[in-house]
Amino acid sequence: MHSRNLYKLIFLVSICVQAVWFSKTPYAQEYPNKPIKVVIPFAPGGPSDIIGRLLVQKLSENLGKPFFIENKPGAGSNIGIQQVAKSPPDGYTLLLVSSAFVINPSLYSNPGFDATKDFAPIALPVSSPNVVVVNPGFAAKDIKEFLSLVKANPGKFDYASPGGGTGPHLSAELLKLRANLDIKHIPYNGGGPALQAVLGDQVPIGFSALPPAVPQVKGGKLIALALTSNVRSPALPDVPTLAESGITDFEGDTLQFILAPAGTPNAIVQKLNSEISKALASPELKEKLLSMGYIVYYYSTEQTTQKIKSEIDKWARVIKAGNIKPD
Repeated sequence: MHSRNLYKLIFLVSICVQAVWFSKTPYAQEYPNKPIKVVIPFAPGGPSDIIGRLLVQKLSENLGKPFFIENKPGAGSNIGIQQVAKSPPDGYTLLLVSSAFVINPSLYSNPGFDATKDFAPIALPVSSPNVVVVNPGFAAKDIKEFLSLVKANPGKFDYASPGGGTGPHLSAELLKLRANLDIKHIPYNGGGPALQAVLGDQVPIGFSALPPAVPQVKGGKLIALALTSNVRSPALPDVPTLAESGITDFEGDTLQFILAPAGTPNAIVQKLNSEISKALASPELKEKLLSMGYIVYYYSTEQTTQKIKSEIDKWARVIKAGNIKPD
């Protein structure tokens, strides 16, 4: 009897200790209870910025607390990524980043972060094909003409990308390897500036994630030659894929990840994942994203973690094969 009472007392004390501990943890409080900053490590106007602004608006509406964007470009996105890695793991500083997150660990000898240890993956909300675009004054008007022209003039043409190590840059380098092309990379600080360079004919060719290029293509200001995905996009249904154009087994989409600093309570990570999926399921937002060229996902945190690992391995092979260095 005495032993039974002792066990009961120990159990009650344990419950009390847990109750006190949980009351002091961030996830025991109602989350969120203050504004949430979402760092985007690129300049405004690129695909990460576009999806970020659409998503934070919906999250703010659903959760009743403001989410706001902070653009932090530089060093191929490493500066913004490092900032979030060093932020308090309380759920109030998040990272929205493109495929650069899974490319940079192989591209840079020291990117300043560990993609698999410094972050708690939350979601992979969307991806988008990359697209090869040219200024309307460019001599080639379709992808076959483009390949013939570039091959006939090695070293003559430059191409713009959102920056060294971004998804569009790696897609361009993969195309150079597969099609034996000699074109020079001109990196910009984000997708918006890169497209502006092509629009202004400062650089004749651009490799871009699809969403920021769609309005320019539909408006006749740029010509879309081919997509890097394995299927066509409803946003530009007449634009063929590179695979259709004879570059077989070619896939190089730009993925968008949402992450928190490592150590963020799992309850917060799971709640954010749930809220992001809820926002993406909104018919209005989903239709808008699809029309812009995004593919919508409802990945769990576990699926997001596995995708990050597989993409790191995939791009490591491409970078090694092409001996690609950061600009």
